[in-house]
Amino acid sequence: MTPNKEDYLKTIYEDGGSDSFVSNKRLCEKLGLSGASVSQMLGKLEKQGLIEYRAYHGARLTQEGLSACVELVRSHELWEVFLMRHLGYSWREAHEDAHLLEHSASERLLRRLDAFLGFPATCPHGSVIPRNDDALRGGEGLKRLSELARGESALVRRVEEDGKLLDYLENCGLQIGEKLTVTFVEDFEGAVCCRQENGELRISRKAAEQVYVEIIGEAGGNE
Repeated sequence: MTPNKEDYLKTIYEDGGSDSFVSNKRLCEKLGLSGASVSQMLGKLEKQGLIEYRAYHGARLTQEGLSACVELVRSHELWEVFLMRHLGYSWREAHEDAHLLEHSASERLLRRLDAFLGFPATCPHGSVIPRNDDALRGGEGLKRLSELARGESALVRRVEEDGKLLDYLENCGLQIGEKLTVTFVEDFEGAVCCRQENGELRISRKAAEQVYVEIIGEAGGNE
């Protein structure tokens, strides 16, 4: 399979395409391509049995497409762990260079890299590192940070892997696994303000929509 086709499959997966349809418009935005280019590639992927396509709905991965994603996503996320843990990469740097490495690593290399890293469960951005098809399916049970009400507390579990977003969140001091308590939500799609262990966090509503958290209780309540 070509790297171009792999990029499409991974993008569909990352946008929830393991169990729901991803629109052509969304794929155009994520891939930075024209509608005509996206439609043409989706037609090829459908003929190969890798996606299911419905007009006005978009594309969803078939079982075959999902299986094809396992090694690609696993490769990407293992390289992210290696680059950050051993080469001092930032969130964005790791994401960008892992995208280059994911297409060329052999299964033998991935097995040895996985063992060298101690079989990590998640990548630096909180996504589960898959080792079978089931690990790529939905059902995380997480909420977006933007959905929390004032006083609710949660643990940061995952962030979407978009370059500019990763830079922004890292500069804000957000960390995977940390506890946040929402202290104030500004009106008119304004910022979400949270209390951290060592201070305050204020991030835009748009960014908060791309941060996934696990609810642990109300501020001051039993957790």
